[in-house]
Amino acid sequence: MPGIQLFITCLVDSFYPKTGEAIVSILHRLGVDVEFVPDQTCCGQPNFNAGLRAEARLVAEHTIRVFEKTTGDIVTPSGSCAHMLKHGYSELFADDPAWLTRAQALASRVFEFTEYIVDKLGVTDLGAQWNGTLTYHPSCHTLRGMNIDRQPRALLANVRGATILELPNAEECCGFGGIFSMEHPELSAEWLKRKIGNLESTNSPTLVVTEAGCLMHIAGGLHRQKKRQRVVHIAEVLGNR
Repeated sequence: MPGIQLFITCLVDSFYPKTGEAIVSILHRLGVDVEFVPDQTCCGQPNFNAGLRAEARLVAEHTIRVFEKTTGDIVTPSGSCAHMLKHGYSELFADDPAWLTRAQALASRVFEFTEYIVDKLGVTDLGAQWNGTLTYHPSCHTLRGMNIDRQPRALLANVRGATILELPNAEECCGFGGIFSMEHPELSAEWLKRKIGNLESTNSPTLVVTEAGCLMHIAGGLHRQKKRQRVVHIAEVLGNR
């Protein structure tokens, strides 16, 4: 039985535990042993994006040390965290050969959740069922940073009972972008307004995402506007039977 390390991410750990539970359940059904290292923390992306490189390096060093003690692939339900682990760390340690080697070793083990299922396990049908219409929002880091798009779409296409509708202008950012939404709140709000408008145009009651940050941002906007649509992480759709 193959084994993986689950890098749960801050947002899933703190706000969306059902997403984490769905991931573990799905991987167990696929015969994958899931391990969780309790010493894991943030990947350091907030500091990295804020330009606080020294602080980001400290977090990155901790993460590398923690996972060097483990074996197996590292799977995370976040394209942005996967991108940080695979690419951000190499940038942080570009001037430090010893740490760069360790960062690259870590990067070689990292997979975003849907990427791992489709590309590593070769599975596109999880036997999931969903009665209703779904539409999919590809997060920026997952789509552009990790070049992951066909994998979540392939998995959703095999969800029994679901009708998948294309989201207009799907590739546009939802406006979250981590600290971007705090540094540029007016621009963030405008992008969120456009994303919600595009969602409404599909008449789909459910928007599927692969990123907890997008989930929180869009769901928050829907709640404030008293809209009926809901946002779910793809793991919860794929885990529904």
